[in-house]
Amino acid sequence: MTNSAYRLAVDPTYGFLRVDPTPSVKEVEHYYLNEFYSGEYRQFNDSQLQVQQEQKDFFRLHWQFIHDQCEKFIGPLAGRTLLDIGCGYCQALLYFRERGLQVHGLEPSKEGADYAAAHDIPCVRSGIETMPADLGRRFDVVTLLNVLEHLREPARALIEIRERYLAPGGVLAIDVPNEFNDFQTTANVVHNLGEWWVHAPVHLNYFSPSSLRRLVELCGYRVVGAEASFPLEMFLLWNDVYVGNGALGSACHQKRMAFELNLVKHGKLEKLKQFYAALADLELGRQVTIYATPAAGK
Repeated sequence: MTNSAYRLAVDPTYGFLRVDPTPSVKEVEHYYLNEFYSGEYRQFNDSQLQVQQEQKDFFRLHWQFIHDQCEKFIGPLAGRTLLDIGCGYCQALLYFRERGLQVHGLEPSKEGADYAAAHDIPCVRSGIETMPADLGRRFDVVTLLNVLEHLREPARALIEIRERYLAPGGVLAIDVPNEFNDFQTTANVVHNLGEWWVHAPVHLNYFSPSSLRRLVELCGYRVVGAEASFPLEMFLLWNDVYVGNGALGSACHQKRMAFELNLVKHGKLEKLKQFYAALADLELGRQVTIYATPAAGK
């Protein structure tokens, strides 16, 4: 099915934008079990192993942000347990293991599960729409990185994570694209780009920092922090129209990486964290990461 087969509608309960009609469980599970790493989507999939290895410093900085924020909320992480739902090729888990955590994965694809086994990472191969009722333990940290936008029932997944997997006092880190942000929608009007960020049925849900926060809170969590990522759409507002231009898109991405890595190299990591937290408050940035703990009584 193509984009033309769908429209976007406001979820009546949680307020985020979602694809209508919703694809069936069978369609979604088939996609992630069989096509996510080997089908057409692989060419622009940041979960690809080659992409993460070629841009290792860039990805590790993002995972460092997550590590440091989780440690800020629940204390030292060395020796604690972490579950990455939709762990892919386990590059984040390898990083967290280096930092002293006991890491575990849950992954629908054969490629990802096989990679985990080859690197001695405990991993359950399972669909995310139909997660196991019990993994035999609860985890101090659960990460859901670029997953929630793909799920038919994101609220149900969040509730199940809280009820089944997250330890009391643990922290959940959710990272999703920040869609329909002001830089994005303005660039869309200026350059007539046709809402290029809408990828139905690959992306089923479209979040902003505020709509993600609302969803998470209604699912029984207390949001304790948020940060955004570099607002890549600024390049479009500078008339660097990278949409549909792979070479220019790569050049813009290289500049984004240089911006971050140069700041870190020269001792400005904390300032960069503050900058990205401020962007989240402004509902700007290409991605948004929300940190949440179970609400009192949950």
